[in-house]
Amino acid sequence: MNGAESLIRTAVGAGVEVCFANPGTTEMPIVAALDSVSGMRAVLALFEGVCTGAADGYARMSGKPAMTLLHLGPGLANGLANLHNARRANSPVVNVVGDHATWHAAADAPLASDIVSLATPMSGWVRSSNSALLLADDMADAIVASLEPPGKVATLIVPSDCQWDGAERAATARVPARRAAVPGATIEKIAQILRRKRPTTILLGGAALDERGLRAAARIAAASGCKLMTETFAARIERGIGIPSPARLPYFPEQAIGALTGNEFLVLAGAKDPVAFFGYQGVPSRLVPAGCALEMLARPEQDIAAALDDLARAIGAPAQVSVPDPKRPTAPSGKLDPASLGAALAALQPDGAIIVDESATSGGPYGAMAAAARPHSCLALTGGAIGQGLPTATGAAIACPDRRVIALQADGSGMYTVQSLWTQARENLNVTTIVCSNRAYRILQIEAARAGITEPGRKSRSLTELAPPEIRWTDLARGLGVPGVRAETADDLVKHLERALKETGPSLIEAML
Repeated sequence: MNGAESLIRTAVGAGVEVCFANPGTTEMPIVAALDSVSGMRAVLALFEGVCTGAADGYARMSGKPAMTLLHLGPGLANGLANLHNARRANSPVVNVVGDHATWHAAADAPLASDIVSLATPMSGWVRSSNSALLLADDMADAIVASLEPPGKVATLIVPSDCQWDGAERAATARVPARRAAVPGATIEKIAQILRRKRPTTILLGGAALDERGLRAAARIAAASGCKLMTETFAARIERGIGIPSPARLPYFPEQAIGALTGNEFLVLAGAKDPVAFFGYQGVPSRLVPAGCALEMLARPEQDIAAALDDLARAIGAPAQVSVPDPKRPTAPSGKLDPASLGAALAALQPDGAIIVDESATSGGPYGAMAAAARPHSCLALTGGAIGQGLPTATGAAIACPDRRVIALQADGSGMYTVQSLWTQARENLNVTTIVCSNRAYRILQIEAARAGITEPGRKSRSLTELAPPEIRWTDLARGLGVPGVRAETADDLVKHLERALKETGPSLIEAML
């Protein structure tokens, strides 16, 4: 057994089942070990940002880490943007990054770099191996570190000689820590606030957004009269008919502050202290209005759903509450715009769908209709680094092969990681991509207007418009092995979406908005 085989045996023994890879010369022993050791699925991506985004999507849906295999510092650097999103989503991800042989490091070869420094900002745990004999233990430590609540990115740097030199054994899987319980004193403190019936909002995030947490929060609201809100971009939230659907904290800071104004208390349940995504002149960074006290029920690493259940019991909340049964939208006809796109998706998406939402400005109407759709999971852009949607959909489809994944994808951000379509085709994944083709970085146009640029000049316009030349998504999809069609009207979209959802394998619909 060599070090690479000990690493893969250790990963398989710890329950790691998938490796999203874009390897190079320094990772060849690990590539060979994927053949010599059974139990690990190897998935090739044509860009490292697809590897890291897919690992994020896989983790969000499975709760388990996937492994990425990346080539030296430049390969890791290509994947950092989606590791940023994974970090913000608290997703367990284990990166294995190859490095030059230890004895070759002094040569300062062209691809040499400071991998530790590259990895550290996006990782909660980083280690560089220095011995094949210890590599299995390093891998076991990386895996258990990734699973430390609420989940983190762990990066293990493995020199080539640590992969090909002899090793003695695989390492025994470490036992991951469990989420800590919220103390009873904290539960009682928040219960006292709610019993006073003062204007209060509970901001839900992280694990509070699973079905158990949402139902417990709804019971609390029914008993206390408090309001419920969710964080703006959730790593994963359960939505649809029969599931409580709190309002989402608005994206723009003025709207968020307005939504929170009037509260005497803001209680955080798995969410962080809300702040503006960007600094704007004359607008505060923190979104909690003056005079509103911030209280912590549960931190992201704690057992948030259990804390909400305990709080519901503490205030004598009913065992269950009825959820309004909104009427599902009907399939639209006529003009294709964001509203009819949202209605088509909400009307046609199947039970148990996974919606990966990187629709940016085009997805607002769908978000408002999602509560009336069939029950589904939604994964959003947690860290704001665009190019997440298509890779995350890829990983989610591998994690849940029995569920239909629908990527609601903006056209500009989709171009960052369009290579995902090739992996979806190669793996025959059940991913239906709807490209919201408005031929612009529309969010930048909105931000320009907010900044007072009401009549942008030629250069300004050129930096926010995506035509000319026209990006032909159907041609791109077909070239990467995915059937692609264009929808010009709402009727076209309904027809193509109905067909795509009945077929196995990936497909793409370019919705011309």
